[in-house]
Amino acid sequence: MMRRTVISILIMLLGGFLFLEACKKQGDTATALIPLQFTVPVGFPDPVYKFENNPLTQQGFQLGKKLFFDGRLSKDGNFPCASCHQQFAAFATFDHPFSHGFNNQFTTRNAPGLFNVVWMKELHWDGGINHIEVQPLAPIVAENEMAETIDNVIAKLKDDAGYRQMFKTVFGDEEINSQRMLKALTQFVAMLVSAGSKYDKVKRGEAYFTEAEQSGYEVFQAKCTACHAEPLFTDNSFRNTGLPVNEILKDIGRMHITGNPADSLKFKVPSLRNVYATFPYGHDGRYYSVSAVIDHYRYAVVNGPATDPLVKNKIAISDYEKQDLLAFLQTLTDSAFIANKRFAQTE
Repeated sequence: MMRRTVISILIMLLGGFLFLEACKKQGDTATALIPLQFTVPVGFPDPVYKFENNPLTQQGFQLGKKLFFDGRLSKDGNFPCASCHQQFAAFATFDHPFSHGFNNQFTTRNAPGLFNVVWMKELHWDGGINHIEVQPLAPIVAENEMAETIDNVIAKLKDDAGYRQMFKTVFGDEEINSQRMLKALTQFVAMLVSAGSKYDKVKRGEAYFTEAEQSGYEVFQAKCTACHAEPLFTDNSFRNTGLPVNEILKDIGRMHITGNPADSLKFKVPSLRNVYATFPYGHDGRYYSVSAVIDHYRYAVVNGPATDPLVKNKIAISDYEKQDLLAFLQTLTDSAFIANKRFAQTE
């Protein structure tokens, strides 16, 4: 009888041990990080951003996405990253030259489309930010944007049990700090890749240009690619394109960063991808149509000491060429990217 009792106890203990191990394994499986593959589109160069120190995972992407849409990163809770970078406008600010910020203020530059940033060495119109991971710090602390402090943001995230669990899953423990927050945001933003436009499909042999689009493409290649190099449609350089200075803002562009007079009124060459979704145009949003931008280069370039040699004599584009060029530029709209539910707010 004693032997049977001992055996029964041992069986119960063994069963309990096996049950606990099974639960542990199930728990490990549930929290195991799922690698996220970053695929370089066909014809694209290798990204500038190095993922080695910030390996992409499904959980890291979701954490970054939650942060991107969370108003608590701003002082009053009303201005998440997504308030200036709206998906339906290719993550630019729709229809407004400047974005709205804290306390009824406005930003002083037009928000560019937030896509393909892993191919950028410098960010912002003046290149004042030289690393994608630290870029969010600028709008978070700017008084006319999100107007918050990093310490306050971190404190708010720490008070949220859901965030503590997400950080633990992604980084191994519940510690929430600025570096981890920025790495998570980067995992989301890094995946905002736009490479599915009609232009891309033509290049892959999946579609064909119309006659007008093909003619416009030839005009583009002859007169625009020196600055708007394919396939990113920007060379990521800084150029003075002969824009008259905004007398209210008095924005001197890259010279504000370098202090070099040769950089006066130089601004980053924007990508023309999704150009029809990201209006208005220019660092200060002064142009409300693509047609008006082209006309600037045809008629309105203002020459100064730092005006780029490529435009100082204007660009000869006939009316017929302009219409075909406009047709081609419409092929750069990536409707699948703009409507991709993977990047949309889900809460």
